[in-house]
Amino acid sequence: MLTDTRVALPSQRRLADHRFFAALLLLAAALRVVTMLGYRPVTLYWYDSFTYLDTAVHPAPSATFHPIGYPLLLRALLPFHSVELVAAVQHAIGLSTGILLYAVLRRRSAPGWVAASATVPLLFDASFLRLEHAVLSDTQFIFLVVAGPAMLMWSPRLSVRAAAGAGLLFATAALTRTIALPLLLLIVLVLAVRRVGWRPLAALVLAGSLPLAGYAAWYAQHHGRFAISGADGVALWARTMTFADCARIQPPPDVARLCPNGTKVDAASEYVWAPGASLNSLPGDRFTHNDLARSFAIDAILAQPLDYLAEVVRDTAIAFSWTPIPHPDRTTPAFGFSGGHGELPDQPLIDKVKREYDPAIRGLSSVSPYADFLIAYQYAAYLRGPFLGLILLLGAVAAVRRPRVALLPWAVAMGLLIGPVAVLDFDHRYVLPVIPVACLAAALAFHRRPWPARHTHGRGRHGFSVGCPSCPEYVF
Repeated sequence: MLTDTRVALPSQRRLADHRFFAALLLLAAALRVVTMLGYRPVTLYWYDSFTYLDTAVHPAPSATFHPIGYPLLLRALLPFHSVELVAAVQHAIGLSTGILLYAVLRRRSAPGWVAASATVPLLFDASFLRLEHAVLSDTQFIFLVVAGPAMLMWSPRLSVRAAAGAGLLFATAALTRTIALPLLLLIVLVLAVRRVGWRPLAALVLAGSLPLAGYAAWYAQHHGRFAISGADGVALWARTMTFADCARIQPPPDVARLCPNGTKVDAASEYVWAPGASLNSLPGDRFTHNDLARSFAIDAILAQPLDYLAEVVRDTAIAFSWTPIPHPDRTTPAFGFSGGHGELPDQPLIDKVKREYDPAIRGLSSVSPYADFLIAYQYAAYLRGPFLGLILLLGAVAAVRRPRVALLPWAVAMGLLIGPVAVLDFDHRYVLPVIPVACLAAALAFHRRPWPARHTHGRGRHGFSVGCPSCPEYVF
């Protein structure tokens, strides 16, 4: 009896295995087209967006909260003089981040449906659409903090080249958002615990340190001290204003000028800008007192460590609420797509940026029916806080079950969640980089059983082996 047995080639199986993700990627790309059509030209924030654009035209290390990483991307796009092109590139970066997330999960044996599902929050949450459509550093930062762990996880054995590449990625992330600087130290610690070897560790540290040292030297030429930022002390001082008790701290007289003075605001970060806050009552610009502010903050944390920890825990817990909590009250924590037209404030910096970067810059306008769709879509397409908690919990399970693979992204996710709160304050924007890295860790809890290799003592007529359940497995 003759039997016609048709066996799918491995390449055909692989292509079929990616169809679900390909469909998701196509839908996500369509959503980004709708976003660009629905809101013209792009979302511009005073004063962050215009500071970035101005730095792109006149590169210089910032003494405030805006390091050079993102302005360098804007400068690369400067010849086109179009903030709409900036948004288009950022939407492409968002899609690329999803592809990278999917690729590393498949590389580390996650089932196709699990790997594709892990990209859903990044590709479809309306909060990511809004960030990609704004002149802000977040989209670039998210790509970098996903790409760094992906490079470290790509192969079971970490090579010196991969470690050096990851070091460069995390250095670039730190020059985009300074919160990535402690992340680099966290990654070194995790890799040391994993005993990856001294050569990859040395390559990671060296590749991560050299760009930061070069930037710090450039910073010193402009501001007189070897540093990455001139705002770290101000940020940490603001963090302590919610609990500091100078009767317990007993700071020296020069530092005591930064004690709480009775000014009350609704979030720690608001103390940076509150006119009545003690820091802003000192002569000169607030950032000229950065070292003094850091001294006060360190004294406050050492004198009141439990109070500091309680504030960090309380503010971090905001991320897990079902209904987004405004923090501070003046912010819109979610569901920010709306209709209408917004005017830009009358500021000299805006006029300067319009002349030098894009003369077509104007207030944001919604365009029907695309904006109407996004306004309705955003209420369903939002990752609620308890689901983020479940993802992080699943990532913790994966880190315990598969520490050599899942511990690194889970540690990065937790660092991204707690770090900003520990050094300044909670912000819903700061939670978004956590999501794709947490999904990466969580998806690793599911491990695809590799296809069994098919062997005989010879080859079939198509050239690949058939039949032997006891032979070694082949992992795709």
